[in-house]
Formats: sequence, C-alpha cells, structure tokens
Amino acid sequence: MKTTNTCWWKEAVVYQIYPRSFMDSNGDGIGDLRGIISRLDYLKKLGIDVIWMSPVYQSPNDDNGYDISDYQAIMEEFGTMEDFDQLLSRAHERGLKIVMDLVVNHTSDEHRWFVESRKGKGEPYGDYYIWRDGKEDGSAPNNWGSCFGGSAWQYDEERGQYYLHLFSKKQPDLNWDNPQVRKEVFDMMNWWCEKGIDGFRMDVISMISKTEQMPDGEVREIYGDFAPYCVHGPNVHQYLWEMNQEVLSKYDLMTVGETAGVTPEQACLYAGEDTHELNTVFHFEHVDNPGMYGKWNADQLPLTKLKAILSRWQTELCGKAWNSLYWDNHDQPRAVSRFGNDDPAWRELSAKMLATCLHMMQGTPYIYQGEELGMTNYPFQGPKDFHDIESIQAYEEWCGSGRVSHEAFWPCITKVSRDNARTPMQWDDTEQAGFTTGTPWMPVNPNYREINAKAALEDPDSVFYYYQKLISLRKEYPVIVHGTYQLLLADSEELFVYERAFGAEKLLVACSFVDKETEFQVPEEFAEGKRLISNYKEPGRDGKLRPYEAFVIYVS
Repeated sequence: MKTTNTCWWKEAVVYQIYPRSFMDSNGDGIGDLRGIISRLDYLKKLGIDVIWMSPVYQSPNDDNGYDISDYQAIMEEFGTMEDFDQLLSRAHERGLKIVMDLVVNHTSDEHRWFVESRKGKGEPYGDYYIWRDGKEDGSAPNNWGSCFGGSAWQYDEERGQYYLHLFSKKQPDLNWDNPQVRKEVFDMMNWWCEKGIDGFRMDVISMISKTEQMPDGEVREIYGDFAPYCVHGPNVHQYLWEMNQEVLSKYDLMTVGETAGVTPEQACLYAGEDTHELNTVFHFEHVDNPGMYGKWNADQLPLTKLKAILSRWQTELCGKAWNSLYWDNHDQPRAVSRFGNDDPAWRELSAKMLATCLHMMQGTPYIYQGEELGMTNYPFQGPKDFHDIESIQAYEEWCGSGRVSHEAFWPCITKVSRDNARTPMQWDDTEQAGFTTGTPWMPVNPNYREINAKAALEDPDSVFYYYQKLISLRKEYPVIVHGTYQLLLADSEELFVYERAFGAEKLLVACSFVDKETEFQVPEEFAEGKRLISNYKEPGRDGKLRPYEAFVIYVS
C-alpha cells in the first residue's frame, strides 16, 4: 500500500487513450490492451508521464464502455486481466503511470446488481438503484430528460416501477444514499489500487448524490432539467470525503473528477488543498457553447469569452486548488477543428498555437490521442455515419421528429459530435492508417495519408515534436508549473496573451487565433528575453503577429 501523496500530478502531463480506437493488435478492428502495450515507446518518446484510459471493464457497449457490467473484469474485446497486468507492468518499467476511468454514477443494466435489483424492493439489491412509482396515470415520476435524449425514466415490467437513468436507459443510476452501495464501490476501488494503478478519472462524479424530492424540472426544449436535483447534490461532498477516507488517502494517487456545471468556487470544495476529497476536477465552461439546438452549435466561442473563462479559472484556483488543462477529449470534437483551423494551410500552425496556449498555463495538461498529430474532425456524409449513441439519438430527436430540417441541424451536429474524437488513431499511411489489419469498428479519417504518426516522427518540425518540446519545457522551468497568471489584452478578439510569474522568473505567452497578421508589440521587459519556443521557424516583424503565430519569452 502506497501511503505518501507527493502531489506528483501537479508536474505531470497526461495522455488520454480511447482504447477502442488507439491500436488493434489482433486484426478484429477494435483497439485493445496489447495494442496499447505496443505503443508505449511512442508515448515515452512524446514525454508524457501519465496514461488515462477510458473504461476497459466488461461492458455490453451501449455507451462504448461507460456502461459497466463487471468492474473487476476486462472487456473481452480488449483482452484479459493478464493483458492489463502486463500493460501496468510495462508502463511502470518506462516510468509511465496508469489512471483508470471510474464510472460509478451508474452501471450497465446487465450488471448483476441491477439484475437482482429488478426482482423487487425486499431483495438484497433492491435499493441499489433509484426506483420510483409512476404518476397516477402511469406516466414517468417526473418530466426529466436524459443527457442522451428521451425521458430520464424507464419503466421496468419485472419490478413494476420506473428507474432513473440520467444517460442511456441501459445505464441505471446507482443509489449512493445506500451505504452498502458505497461500500461495494470503495471495495472495488481498493482492489484496483492494490493492483498498483496510479489514480482515477471519475466520470460524472458530481451527479452521484440526488435530492430525495424529485419534482418536475424547468422545461428546456422538450424535457425538464434534472440538474438542480442531481448535480452537486446534497451529500456529494460527504460521499467523496468518505471515499477519500476509505480509499484515496491510503494510496499515492492522482484523482480528477468530471464535474459538470462546476464553478471555480465549487471546484475548491471538490479539490481544494485541504478538503480531502479529490486532487483536481474537469470543468466544461470553455467547451460549452450552447445555441438554438442546445449543445449542438456550429458557432465558434468568441475569443474574449474563451479568455475570460480560462483566465477566471487560472486566477480563482491559484493557491486554493489545481487546474486541469484540456482542449478536447473523448466527449469533445477535435481541438484544431473547433478552436483552431483545420484547413491544410493552417492546421499545423494552429495546432501548435493551441498547444502553446494551453501548456503554458498553471495546471495539469491533458493530451487526447491524436492531438499531438493535429488530427481533425471527421467528414461525416450522413446520419448513418454516426456510431455514438448521443449523436444518433440527438439527430432522431431533432430531425426525425421534424422539429428542425436536416440542412439546418447537420452543420451543428457534425461540428461537435463525440464521434469526431473516436475515429481510429492514425499511425501511418498504409491501409486503415496502421490501426488494424482488419476492418475498423468505425472508419478512419480519410486524411490519414497526410496526418499520421509515422510522418510526424520523420519531420523534426511536426506537431508531435512541438508537443515534445512543450512537455520538456514544463519539466525544466518551474514558472510554467507554479507561476501566477495575468491576462493581457482582454478585449482582443484576435490575440490571447498572458504573463506567468514565479519569483524572479517571468513568461510572456503570445498566441494569435486568426488567419491574418495582427498588430502586437512585445512589452519592453521581455524585449531582450529568451524565446523558449515558437511555431514559426524564422522571427517575425517587430510589432506584428503572423497568422496563428505563438511564442513564449522567458526572463529572469
């Protein structure tokens, strides 16, 4: 048992793997654990410290592994527990840590707990989930809608009651108010910790506590909003404190909570320096840009708003809690297509610019697989291209019902669909991008012949090596990890410029978010400083920033 928490995660860089799409070792078209093992040297070369894997547990895959039927078994498509043990050992040999994805707000409806719970209230597992009687007319207990469309309630014929599912109907929510449920979860977590894993990313952990009263919510679009009753619920901090006491405090772990709707003030409750709950949280303010179709919005977030959000998190958490830094993940579209410019003329420059902007901030940076190559969104041709349950149900709910035309909705859903992040990793320019020798579970992005790891590793000026340099700088200059943050040019819709300071060390970080030349004068105190990194080979003209230009200047 590891008992010393050294806060190593503050200086770490995390790489997220979506196992189904990372590397297939046996030709069945699905990524697997042995595939990950085969690419560990690639990750070591990149320079990352931690691998966070999306779920690899046994699952019927209604939501690609986020519907777990057995927490202590490996999904057969991914391999065996022996494969996992080998992955853990091989990673540790290379100095790489493994963080597991913990999904305990809900299980699969095929989990034995739920199978038993359906049998009735008096059964040993009868109170493991959230069951309610319907209204007098037999309809659902309230008007809540699920995150994946449709009602958040499903009637179960066997039990004669409705169960709550904030996501898919095959993902029933656990009843965390039941002490036995909490004990089962904590026992399972301790089991994985004893195996030697290095932490947990906790899926929708801010939703585990619900109010006892479950009234109708404010109607938004079609259904009522469950958030006031299910997000940051009445006992969430008590339960996470208990988790810390029973599990987390006993090991030297990195913990990050996915906390929908969290504010900086709330983040300090979940992950404050002295709250004894989690190390860090994920917030979503900078990736939430709702429009007339809810989250399905093709419009770009204004740069002034993006800067205000990220800057508030930098300043309000400073000295109180620790930031998690990311542009994209398995639930978000590709960063370069969303925040940069994926046109071939600008893709690499803007990918490097985005990396500079993020990695020079205070917090732990996350790289999503393929981000280090500048991978882009997928060119969907029609709704039949979707594999993601959220995208499929959203298209049906909006277009299938006739509420909105295909022509109006299509640009919105293709811009932010989760499937953009889930296309197979592009390893080389051979058939299926070197991901598999078979037929991939979802199509490879057609641009893999130009954008792939083999080409990146052969090009010293590639996005890959730019990320490698950013990671090495973080390990060399304490100001990058520990420095305070100050935003400059807050009203500019073209430039994101900020300073970092730590003792006598200071950084100037300048990033252009536009495809044109922009006026910018380097402050006098940085004029003779050391240029640590730049995404252009040659220096530019004084008083100008070139399209998507980024650079970092250091003084001490």
